[in-house]
Amino acid sequence: MCGRPCARSSEPAVVIPEFRGTLGSANERESSRVYAIVRCGGRQEKVALDDVLTVDKLPGEVGSSVTLTALLVVDGDRVISDPAEVGRYQVTADIVGDAAGPKINMIQYKNKTGYRRRLGHRQRYTQVRITGIGSDTKPKSRAKATAKAPAKAEEA
Repeated sequence: MCGRPCARSSEPAVVIPEFRGTLGSANERESSRVYAIVRCGGRQEKVALDDVLTVDKLPGEVGSSVTLTALLVVDGDRVISDPAEVGRYQVTADIVGDAAGPKINMIQYKNKTGYRRRLGHRQRYTQVRITGIGSDTKPKSRAKATAKAPAKAEEA
């Protein structure tokens, strides 16, 4: 025999589970995770702390910080999807660098007319590292409303 279990062998195949280096039960690991679903570049991405994402080209220099729009936040066992509550959360990211997608070659050809065109495209991307998923002390809409209220009181 060759030492490997095969269909003709009467020996059962033994599968040894791999140790991945995580401790605790699955419920403990899942309940301690904080992640968010953010909208960036027309797509939605699932992000957690210290993740590096490749998104469509963003304005800004390497090292500058950007804020991404959160659509859903999962904080342990709490799932926050209400727009009023999600507005309190901010997902901040630092720009790591620029990246480029694969080269896409396009060829246009029409038979019997001598028409041939060769086009190419390479999409530009920005890599960002998620630095924080946190909540503000006040929702943004109420902060604007309280700022306008004292101005009206001074005019009267």
